[in-house]
Amino acid sequence: MNYTNIILALVVGGLFGAVLHKVQATNPNKIVGFLRLTDLHLAKVILFAIGFSSLLLFILMAVNVIPTSHIHVKSAYVGVIVGGAIFGIGFGLGGYCPGTTIAALGSGRKDSLFMILGGLVGAWFYVLIYGWLQENMDFLYAKIAGGKVSLAVTGNESVPALIDGVNGAVVAGIIAILFMAGAYMLPNKLRN
Repeated sequence: MNYTNIILALVVGGLFGAVLHKVQATNPNKIVGFLRLTDLHLAKVILFAIGFSSLLLFILMAVNVIPTSHIHVKSAYVGVIVGGAIFGIGFGLGGYCPGTTIAALGSGRKDSLFMILGGLVGAWFYVLIYGWLQENMDFLYAKIAGGKVSLAVTGNESVPALIDGVNGAVVAGIIAILFMAGAYMLPNKLRN
C-alpha cells in the first residue's frame, strides 16, 4: 500500500475543505442565497476558481509538467442531464453538494449528516436499480455527440476535438480569462 498517496490525499482534501470553509461554501444559507441570486459571493468564487484552475492546468500541460494523458473526459449521455437535474434539486433544497457537505461536517455543522446519509442512501438505491434502468430505460445511456469529446485539441489522442486545428490551451486561456473577468464584474446580488 502506498501511504504517500493516502497522506497526500488527506492533506489536499483537508486544504480543500479549509478553503471551502473560508469562502463560506460550508454554509447552506450562502449556497441557497447563491442559487436564489440574492448573494453572489459564491458565484464569484466559483467562477474565479474555475477560470484560475483551468488556466493553471493548461499552462502546466503546455510546459509538460502534467502529461496530456492524465486528462480524462467522461462520456456525455442523457442520464447525466437527468442526474444533474436530480442533483440540482437536492442542492437547492438542502443547501449542500457532496464536497461542501463533508467540509461542513468538518466545521461542525450537524445538519450535514442528513445530507451525507441521504447521499449514501441515494447511491445505494441507484446501485440496486442500475440493472433495471439499463434494461428498461436504455435512453438514459444514449451518448451525446459521440460521448467523449473536447472543444479543442488537447493533445490526448483518445479525446477527439470538436474544432480541429485549434489549440486547447488557447481556448482554455480565453475561457479562463472570461470566467475570472466575469467573477470580478459580477455584482454582489442580482435581486433582493
